[in-house]
Amino acid sequence: MDIVQRLVAEKPVVIFSKSSCCMSHSIRSLICSFGANPAVYEIDRIPNGQQIERALLQLGCRPSVPAVFIGQELIGGADEVMTLQVKSKLVPLLIRAKAIWLWNGN
Repeated sequence: MDIVQRLVAEKPVVIFSKSSCCMSHSIRSLICSFGANPAVYEIDRIPNGQQIERALLQLGCRPSVPAVFIGQELIGGADEVMTLQVKSKLVPLLIRAKAIWLWNGN
């Protein structure tokens, strides 16, 4: 889990994904649409990807991807991120994490 914590500490928004996962792509697109620039780690394309996937599963990510961290806090997967979006809570989280500075919603 140390490797996940190290990677998560580097940016306000971190997404662990797999290159073949359409939900990972959708969540990344959603977060980028607000102007955030997440660090994206495609665990099927990096050398220590299996180790990262095991750590994500230990953290409770089911399925392991997408796994979204905002402000160094595990938000969860696609369902959790979409729930935050529907409840208008995603943008305030991104602002608090300093991933985006302002949002006018237009």
